Amino acid sequence: MSQPSFFWWQKYGTLAQMAQAAVALLGFVAILFQINEIRSNNRATSARQAFLGYTDLAFKNPKFAAPDYDVIKQGAREQQTQYESFVSYFLYACEEAFNAFTDKREWQASCDYDLKPHLTFLCEKNKAEPTYLATYGTETQQWVEASMKTAGAVPPDCKLGKT
Repeated sequence: MSQPSFFWWQKYGTLAQMAQAAVALLGFVAILFQINEIRSNNRATSARQAFLGYTDLAFKNPKFAAPDYDVIKQGAREQQTQYESFVSYFLYACEEAFNAFTDKREWQASCDYDLKPHLTFLCEKNKAEPTYLATYGTETQQWVEASMKTAGAVPPDCKLGKT
């Protein structure tokens, strides 16, 4: 008795079964893309909210948004702590924006613009407490350090140079 001949696909099931498996696989891939898109949208929304919170804080505290750091240093400890928290919130908002909007230069430009008035503080803080900047991501640390160097805010005096 001779063996019946089989097509290769008959080993794995009928054509309908293979089509059903292919559709299920495509559906799974589509779900993965959708999850990634949701994650990306959530990150962008979170970054926008953080930056909006920083902008609101800057509006309510213009003495910190455009600081006279020498006056703040001479002020009460409470004011110094508020200023440090303001700068920390700013750096956090920028870090979130950088992570969410890697391909959009306007976020970088906005953060660059707002960072400059705080470079003297960040230089002195980094000199006194080198672990302060370590609380931020590597990219944020490098951004702040490069900005300080470009602006001439380097130890020991940490004063802004001509840029």
